[in-house]
Amino acid sequence: DTNEARHNLGETIMTETLNAWAPRALSVLRIITGLLIIQHGMAKIIGFPAFPAYANVQPMSLIGAAGFIELIGGALLILGLFTQPAAFILSGEMAFAYFIAHAPKDFHPLINGGTLAILYCFTCLYLATAGAGPWSVDAAMKRN
Repeated sequence: DTNEARHNLGETIMTETLNAWAPRALSVLRIITGLLIIQHGMAKIIGFPAFPAYANVQPMSLIGAAGFIELIGGALLILGLFTQPAAFILSGEMAFAYFIAHAPKDFHPLINGGTLAILYCFTCLYLATAGAGPWSVDAAMKRN
C-alpha cells in the first residue's frame, strides 16, 4: 500500500512537472525546427554552408523557390513570428518536396531519402496547429 501510494505520488509529480514544461518544449521544438530548416535555405540561396548538391541552384527554379521558402520560413520559425502561417507553408513545401524529389525513387522513405522531408512536414503541420509557444514574438505581441 505504501509503495503504491509513493509510486502514484511520484507519477503525479512527474506528470505535473512535464505538463508545466509543455509550452516551453513547444517553443524549443519550433526554434530547433527553424534552425534545421534555415540551413537548407541558406545552402541553396547564399551557398553557406557549402553543399555540393546546391552549388548551382538557380533562384527561379523549383529548388531555388524551395530555398527562399526555407530561408524565410526558417527565420520566422526561429523568431516565432507569424508561426502558424509560416509553418503551414513550410509543411506544404516539405510534402511537395517529398512527392517530387523522393517518392519517385522508391516507396520506402528510408530508401528514397525522404525521411527528413516527412519529419519536417509533420513537425511543421503540428506547429501550424499548436502555435509558437511562450518564447516567441507571436506570444509577445498577444501580451501587448
